[in-house]
Amino acid sequence: MNDTATENVGLRIVADENIPALQSYFGDLGTLQRCPGRTLSREQLAEADILLVRSVTKVNQSLLQGTPVRFVGSCTIGTDHLDIPWLERNSIHWCAAPGCNANSVVEYVFCALAALEVDWRGRSFGIVGCGNVGGLLQKRLHALGASCAVYDPWLPDNPDSATLAQALGRDIVCLHAPLVKGGRFPSLHMIGSEQLAHIRDGAVLISAGRGAVVDNRALLQQLKRERRFSTVLDVWENEPEINTELLQRVELATPHIAGYSDDGKLAGTSQIRERLSAVMDLALPAVSPEASGDTATLRIVPGSLRNSCEADPGTGQGGAMADLLLQIYDPRVDDRRLREAAFGTEPMAQAFDRLRREYPKRLEFCHYTGPAEALSEEELQQLAVLGLMCK
Repeated sequence: MNDTATENVGLRIVADENIPALQSYFGDLGTLQRCPGRTLSREQLAEADILLVRSVTKVNQSLLQGTPVRFVGSCTIGTDHLDIPWLERNSIHWCAAPGCNANSVVEYVFCALAALEVDWRGRSFGIVGCGNVGGLLQKRLHALGASCAVYDPWLPDNPDSATLAQALGRDIVCLHAPLVKGGRFPSLHMIGSEQLAHIRDGAVLISAGRGAVVDNRALLQQLKRERRFSTVLDVWENEPEINTELLQRVELATPHIAGYSDDGKLAGTSQIRERLSAVMDLALPAVSPEASGDTATLRIVPGSLRNSCEADPGTGQGGAMADLLLQIYDPRVDDRRLREAAFGTEPMAQAFDRLRREYPKRLEFCHYTGPAEALSEEELQQLAVLGLMCK
């Protein structure tokens, strides 16, 4: 499908069909051709100046050799799907959108804890990978008064710097490292059998960075032997052909959608437009954000909480906070969709991509207001740090 703007600068743009607001952000630049990102081919780029992708498209010599593409923009935070050395050797400009969905992923972490009935107050956190996502999570945790241990060899001066073993030994372990396959600090299978042994009994492991940072076979073997800790997987090795046996053994499973809030996706599209404007010296006008102005007021029905995330059994502390977060986003819904798709008639790879392609609208906490009367002063402060205001 092509969309041609009436006034544009004549660029020919090929884009992943799952990038939101393409017409709004790029329609004034030329012609737009939307394609499935997973199956994008060199033939589709035969006349393209600009290529816009998400993380499912491998951008390398095989895809671009002999094409006129001179700018590649990835509307995602990661770059492991881009062959950056090849792009730079061939004078092809590239950019990603670092940090665009960091807030969405951080919110996913807290909603996952709410779904698991884990009150984060008084718990220690380990963060593996402290870039845009891990760094924002660390900042929020500090504001919440939580203890952090951070492993990131690229950031040795981090005030919470710790060894990998120390980070993995905390109550809640959050993996947000990028996938790096070589160099000084490779992260491919950084979490294997030896590292999984450091996770304490009763802990929670949340992987929402890149799937292959965790050796999925090693994790499966660990979970088959004993379930010492709860596991939340949003990212998987070999996506979209994920390991369905591993899927059955984790507590929460989602199809790489932690960063899929509308706010985060639109921020990624906006960042790529800004970078394209700078690289090609186009002096493009700013585009008004399309993020939904929708708002909603949440409510708590006594005795009908979706969750009983209690700090102490019988006190009810934490349950109200958990209920509010799960009204905004409940990862158990995505978990159910993925499990139903995995064991239906549709091939796993197709089902995984379909769930991402057809992902329902999800707004971040700032679009909602909660009821203050059901919460303690401490809970109000905790939710305010997370971005949910109550009154």
